[in-house]
Amino acid sequence: MSSDLSFHAGGTSTPLTLKRSPRAKVMRLRVDARTGAVVLTLPPRASERKALQWAAGHRAWIEAALAARPAAAPIEPGAEIPLHGEPHRIDWSPSASRVVKVESGRMIVGGPLETLEPRLLRWLKQHARTVLDRETREFAAKAGVTVARTGIGDPLSRWGSCSSSGAIRYSWRLILVPEWVRRATVAHEVAHRVHMNHGPQFHALLEQLLGWDPKPARQWLRRHGASVHRLGRPS
Repeated sequence: MSSDLSFHAGGTSTPLTLKRSPRAKVMRLRVDARTGAVVLTLPPRASERKALQWAAGHRAWIEAALAARPAAAPIEPGAEIPLHGEPHRIDWSPSASRVVKVESGRMIVGGPLETLEPRLLRWLKQHARTVLDRETREFAAKAGVTVARTGIGDPLSRWGSCSSSGAIRYSWRLILVPEWVRRATVAHEVAHRVHMNHGPQFHALLEQLLGWDPKPARQWLRRHGASVHRLGRPS
């Protein structure tokens, strides 16, 4: 629920959202780099008044984090989309085909301008589904495991997840990052089909599947993940 406390940065005002969690032991304050929401998670019996005072005491940090949040990246003619980590300019013409065509750093597409964004997002998600499914099958064969199904979504905090049933789900935004970063993420989730933990055996298998150290890929996502989430989101 929203509170009367708000924070200001970049000419906008962001209210503090309070969230009670039965699992929370202490208060936790965060700024969502994707949505710009300021969220204070509270233990079930925490005092709301004291919580608001505590959050207000962190105003400088919160407003600095809001100011540092990357602006939303518009999907419009002339804008760039980082397909596979490489910038591709949106080359729109009303007379061009509505079917997206990728060539020489361009995404050529036609159709009505007012539906350009949802159509390009649909194309990116379908492309992500195809590529991620193919790479999942590739790593699964190498690991000697099966994958029940693969899917995509747009989760807030995860690039991928693997369930005990054998289903793997990814953020469609992995299609925007460099190929080596995406493949490291896919191998990570496939390795969970063997080890549902992050122990030494898991990490050994992950490096074996990739053939190289996956740490730089994780570091890339930590450093650049917020920018990847700019695409197709309101400011």
